[in-house]
Amino acid sequence: MADEPAKKKPTFSVVWREARDLIWARRARLGLGMGLMATSRLAGLVLPATSKVLIDEVIGKSRGELLWPLALAAGAATLVQAATGFALSQVLGIAAQKSITEMRRAVQQHVTRLPISYFDSTKTGVLISRIMNDAEGIRNLVGNGLVQLVGSVVTASIALGVLFWLNWRLTTATLVLLAAFGGVMALAFTRLRPIFRERGKISAEVTGRLTETLGGIRIVKAYTAEQRESLVFAKGIHRLFRNIASSMLGVSAVSAASTVIVGVIGVLMIVVGGRAILDGQMTLGDFVMYIFFTGLVAAPVVSIASIGTQVSEAFAGLDRIREVRQMATEGQEDATREAIGMVRGEIEFDAVRFSYVEGVEVLRGVSFHALAGTTTALVGSSGSGKSTLISLVMAFNRPQAGVIRVDQHDLSGLKLRDYRRQLGIVLQDNFLFDGSVADNIGFSKPGATRAEIEGAGSIAHCGEFVGGFEKGYDTIVGERGVKLSGGQRQRIAIARAILADPRILILDEATSSLDSESEALIQDGLRALRHGRTTFVIAHRLSTIRSADQILVLEHGEIVERGTHSPLLALQGRYRQLYDRQYNFEKDRFINPGEDFTPEPVKDVPAPAPSRAL
Repeated sequence: MADEPAKKKPTFSVVWREARDLIWARRARLGLGMGLMATSRLAGLVLPATSKVLIDEVIGKSRGELLWPLALAAGAATLVQAATGFALSQVLGIAAQKSITEMRRAVQQHVTRLPISYFDSTKTGVLISRIMNDAEGIRNLVGNGLVQLVGSVVTASIALGVLFWLNWRLTTATLVLLAAFGGVMALAFTRLRPIFRERGKISAEVTGRLTETLGGIRIVKAYTAEQRESLVFAKGIHRLFRNIASSMLGVSAVSAASTVIVGVIGVLMIVVGGRAILDGQMTLGDFVMYIFFTGLVAAPVVSIASIGTQVSEAFAGLDRIREVRQMATEGQEDATREAIGMVRGEIEFDAVRFSYVEGVEVLRGVSFHALAGTTTALVGSSGSGKSTLISLVMAFNRPQAGVIRVDQHDLSGLKLRDYRRQLGIVLQDNFLFDGSVADNIGFSKPGATRAEIEGAGSIAHCGEFVGGFEKGYDTIVGERGVKLSGGQRQRIAIARAILADPRILILDEATSSLDSESEALIQDGLRALRHGRTTFVIAHRLSTIRSADQILVLEHGEIVERGTHSPLLALQGRYRQLYDRQYNFEKDRFINPGEDFTPEPVKDVPAPAPSRAL
């Protein structure tokens, strides 16, 4: 990636090996394509070959009986060329599209299995470009591009042999010019490949920013930032323009060189060929035929230049795809881990430390024990480490030090897919897909019946608003649920978690988008959801966690207090400060959010027997 300059770049030999494997996997279709191409190219030689007979025999010697056979031969060759050309495009066109589809599927499958840390540091648009755009280039390896390249070489070789037979002196001079042109093309492709590679990166960055702008269009408009975003996009596409202009310079230089070569060959033919006719070394028919076959050499050379550029671009795309596919997925890491069945849900943190940036710890030696089926609430000021702790529970990140245990097993040694199947989450920013209400609720349980989906929706009180929609549970919610209110999206997320029937439940501000009336309506749904499950709750509304089995108060990545609601209030510590600040009960104890806070020693308050009710 662009932000990893120290990464070793793939060598040409490695990329070529991957391209070779790609070609070998489609060898049957490519072999058929090669056969069709050879037939088409040979048929294409018939028409120019008849020119000698037409001029020297039919016209020169008045042999009219040869006219119709020549015409029929030329017509038949033309039909064969058209038929094989059509078949070639169908056979290889389908092969190329199938290969692109398979490549996109493989890359998407790989990307979705990468660790969360990769997504945290990579723009969505970059990933979309990797999956959709970079795979396009392989059409030139397994489609018409490679076959046309081989066909051009074959045609040029046959035509060159005929030219040597007609006039070896003139052809030798022509071959020297073509060899010089080949050297120019090789140099050009060496220079162009890095430019094509950079183009992919720039295009991904521009696409990424455009995706962000369109996804956050409400924020853009709210802060009248349309002009600023337009400026950022304009800068990006101008970078892309400069890159394309650079590549066009190289491509144009190759094309210009090919034009010069063709012109010089034309001059040679006029001088050398004309002299050969005058000296009786060539007939007029030989000369016309020579001109035709020279075109059959020059045209493929120009085609080789164009196709070679496309193949070079395909190699650049393979470079970028290879970067992604080299990264270890969570599934690959799971291969050496222990499989687990149904968990009880006992979670233990033992001196856990974590940092996103080296040297800046977000969690500092956090230790606690959550018994199976109990509720643990996390409170603290913004940036205290609550969300990071939850991320570790969900195994989205790994601690740099300390151990997280699930049912006395080290979480780092358990298969993530087995573990995450037993998680249910309701996050502060709930994501909905652009499908129906039923689709979004059923996302957590593939194959769920309509009755199960509506049952979960009923517990989460989705019926309160779904009943007002014309299509009910089949109502389309829009991208990210844009057609629904924040509270409606949150109820759907709660229903989704209910349907998942998890052993470990994560509630991150699960009622933050609800008004007091709506919150009261779904509290019984949350109680039903929490019953018998190990639950972690992040809540700024401290009233919603009064009956939690334990409350952990975090500040600056450390647990500064722990206990239950009433004893923590009586302690007159940090929890009481947060409680009073929220409800403004004791104005003399109000804390300015901007004040610095120095953690106090951890004060343990004995917790009562685990409670199952909220």
